Amino acid sequence: MITGLVNVRGEPIVELHIQSPNGRETRIQAAADTGFNGALTLPPRLIAELALPWRRRARATLADGAERFFEIYEGRVLWDRKLRRVAVDAMDVDPLVGLSLLRGYELTIQNVPGGDVVIRDLAS
Repeated sequence: MITGLVNVRGEPIVELHIQSPNGRETRIQAAADTGFNGALTLPPRLIAELALPWRRRARATLADGAERFFEIYEGRVLWDRKLRRVAVDAMDVDPLVGLSLLRGYELTIQNVPGGDVVIRDLAS
């Protein structure tokens, strides 16, 4: 189980541990975003600091219909006490956890500032 809190902006925030290829671990705060189909976004600055390996370039259609190109890297995240390899989209936004990482989990949000955020494995 992964837990977090809703911040004052109404975002469901969880803390994640991202691991660099050399084993260095960095803690981040990420918002659960059910409108994002990918696994995880990180700012390019953090991706460079972690020296995550580049995998490919991709194109996305944003909510306003605009198309955007972005880079995809490979990362490792501690998710529900297990180290998982995930695709990390380089986006110059605050980190996001998307539906790909949430697959197989239930997301519960008490949508008030300070409310609980719980991500629970459906297989448990």
